Amino acid sequence: MIVKGSLISAIGPAIPTPDGARIVEGKGATLMPGMIDVHVHLTFSALTEPQLLAPDLTPQSAEAAAAVQAKAMLLRGFTAVRDMGGPAFGLKAGIDAGKYQGPRIWPSGAVISQTSGHGDFRLPNERSRRFFGKPSRAEDLGATFIADGRDEVLTATRENLRFGASQIKLMAGGGSSSEYDPLDVTQYLPEEISAAVAAAEDWGTYVAVHAYTPRAVRRALEAGVKSIEHGQLLDEATIQLIGTRGAWLSLQNLPPPLPSDPPERLANKMKVREGSDHAWAWAKKYRVKLAWGTDFLFRPEENREQNAYILKLKQWFTPAEILKIVTHDNAQLLALSGERSPYKGKLGVVEVGALADLILVDGDPIADIDLIADPDRNFRAIMKNGVFYREPASPRRGP
Repeated sequence: MIVKGSLISAIGPAIPTPDGARIVEGKGATLMPGMIDVHVHLTFSALTEPQLLAPDLTPQSAEAAAAVQAKAMLLRGFTAVRDMGGPAFGLKAGIDAGKYQGPRIWPSGAVISQTSGHGDFRLPNERSRRFFGKPSRAEDLGATFIADGRDEVLTATRENLRFGASQIKLMAGGGSSSEYDPLDVTQYLPEEISAAVAAAEDWGTYVAVHAYTPRAVRRALEAGVKSIEHGQLLDEATIQLIGTRGAWLSLQNLPPPLPSDPPERLANKMKVREGSDHAWAWAKKYRVKLAWGTDFLFRPEENREQNAYILKLKQWFTPAEILKIVTHDNAQLLALSGERSPYKGKLGVVEVGALADLILVDGDPIADIDLIADPDRNFRAIMKNGVFYREPASPRRGP
């Protein structure tokens, strides 16, 4: 195979080697596409909750912490990610400009939430912007838009698109990691969700929603939402409906709760984890467009487990199916951004004309999927956009 610039230019057993080309010996190794995580929060996963709430946190210090984690993510073999909410525009620009090292980022921008919704991050002493005129600190940091009613949802959506969002993230239901919105609640009225969908579609992209329950997901699907994030509490009929509508189900295997979690948060997290068994199995049964992500939050040390979390799919999928999900299939979800995609070209495959985001694995991950869980030991080389970020051992010059 030959990589020229940012693209794979030739594949085959008898390709003439260009003069001066760097030759990497791949004997005993497997070449695969770079991996993709379609549900990350680069800033929220780089800092703990106390750090995010600290009065001295600035956009600059948050970006610096996220940049450290972004570099580590790239060196684990994740060459592209979809950031599903938070201040990521500056980090993305820094990576693209060469200031930082990290994966390609498809940013959502600030999450959009109703008052009392899953993205209402206000502290108890922070009052409503609508009634008291002052944005919350989380809004100032670019973490969230608290938007109520069709007009505010339209404005929040368009603000994110103005700053370069590749897709829009809307909070359509309660969550397991929040203090104020119960897990079972449905959020946003149909006309509010429809407003976001219409504004996103006018820009050639789509809305993804945070939602767990059948009621929240069905409302989102009726409004034209294209990607359901989470969905672990869905019933079989609703997962079948996602498949019928041609929408995506972006699923995760969430980490266990902490002993320090408040009782209600602990109980909610356990419900979500228990629901995962059914959700993955039903999604496979009904051939739903299925994507994988991690969704780590507030525990930076957890990021090191990103590769290991892929292995949790072994109870439902073969190694070949798993590798397809975390490369080709996830790339198809990224492509749903259309003209709002920040990077032009094909990802998730090793073929002529595709972007050269590649991993050289020591061994055969289809025979032993566990190889991908230890990138430091088993990834001989990592390339993004035709550039090595983990250098291969002893390359030589051709011919």
